[in-house]
Amino acid sequence: MKPLLPALLLMAATAAAQTPPAPTPAGNPIIRNNYTADPSAMVQKGTVYLYTGHDEAPARQERYVMHEWLCFSSTDMVNWTEHPVPLRVSDFAWAKDDAWASQVIARNGKFYWYAAVEHGSIHGKAIGVAVADSPTGPFKDARGSALIAPDATPDDKISWADIDPTVFIDSKGQGYLFWGNTTCYYARLKPSMTELDGPIQTVKGLPRFTEAPWVHEHNGWYYLSYASEFPEKIVYAMSRSLEGPWEYKGILNELAGNSNTNHQAIIDFKGQSYFIYHNGGANTDGGSYRRSVCIDNLYYNKDGTMKRVVMTTEGVKAAK
Repeated sequence: MKPLLPALLLMAATAAAQTPPAPTPAGNPIIRNNYTADPSAMVQKGTVYLYTGHDEAPARQERYVMHEWLCFSSTDMVNWTEHPVPLRVSDFAWAKDDAWASQVIARNGKFYWYAAVEHGSIHGKAIGVAVADSPTGPFKDARGSALIAPDATPDDKISWADIDPTVFIDSKGQGYLFWGNTTCYYARLKPSMTELDGPIQTVKGLPRFTEAPWVHEHNGWYYLSYASEFPEKIVYAMSRSLEGPWEYKGILNELAGNSNTNHQAIIDFKGQSYFIYHNGGANTDGGSYRRSVCIDNLYYNKDGTMKRVVMTTEGVKAAK
């Protein structure tokens, strides 16, 4: 009788060769084919649209290389569809480079994209606004000039003061723009969403503010979360009014692994709250300049304060 072991090994090898490769596992990071950073998100008609920066620095080059923004969509927070590049720095003729943090918001059937870039003729960072008829674009410059130019905040002594825009429209239809590095600024927006409606003001009550403000509302409270110190953790403050006063509440998200920066978006979708952020945890050449977007659940306490986010490898379950 011939031994069966060689035959069994041959059969196993043949079966393995015919087995299709396993799908990319769900979990964090949620995007595996590109490096993504500085997430923002928006819910529209049962779909989440995720907007990110695109880290393009080659391996072992420790610098930010970012020329465009990316767009993804999902109906369950787990399976994401990538759309054609909707916006590039080159779409702002007055800008030079650096597709830094951004946010998209809907109003009156149009979609407005606020983005931080390097100004082409005035030294320093600036904020532009683009517009589209669809959340996936294509977007085009809505003004032909910066909404917030580097000389809009002359008291700041750093050239990167005007970055990281976040936008919110309150229940009365009043739009607000928040932004900043080291100092947090805000201003009202006109209904056109492309012009300021009043003076630029400084947000008080935000200790150790670094950058990355994000404003959201939940059960009658406004929340202003932001990146604090360096390396950055996410902390937050609460208020009954978007114009303050703000009361500091503490840490929301600890240092994100292998990344000096931390940048968040917070949304509600299908009955669950989500904390969207980036880390440098990609297995291949990750780090502060090649970051990846992750998502974990966010929970509130009975008094309205937020529980500290638990960062996970598994990520979130599919929303139904």
